Amino acid sequence: MNLLLVLITFLLMEAATWLIHKYIMHGFLWSLHKDHHDHSHEGHLERNDLFFVIFALPTIALLFAGMRADYNYLFFIGLGILLYGMAYFFVHDIFIHQRIPFLRNTKNPYLLAIRRAHKQHHKHTGREQGECFGFLWAPWKYFSMYFRSKTSR
Repeated sequence: MNLLLVLITFLLMEAATWLIHKYIMHGFLWSLHKDHHDHSHEGHLERNDLFFVIFALPTIALLFAGMRADYNYLFFIGLGILLYGMAYFFVHDIFIHQRIPFLRNTKNPYLLAIRRAHKQHHKHTGREQGECFGFLWAPWKYFSMYFRSKTSR
């Protein structure tokens, strides 16, 4: 049952992330997210990186509260969020934005699709007219581009 709760939380985090990204990061907290789009920051860190802390705090609180209550459901919800955060960091920061050069020349259709969708998202430097607000899933048109080309060979 606990593993199922972790999995469901992980999957629901993609929907939550889409909503948070579209309505909060591109909404009233645009001032923190803006430098991620217009590259107005200096150095390796962006104001946008503060979202790591913002999202980590409730995760830590859930893990801690769940541990104190004999590893109840709160711990496993926190674990699902933590695992999603780790996947997000790997996919978004390491793979897509190449903060650490890794998988640069991949041929994997899934990775190519989410990279393409994210590039579409960054095509708009302003807060309006955005698209593709998710991180681990993208609209089917991006996946079909690569699966179709792979199967037509």
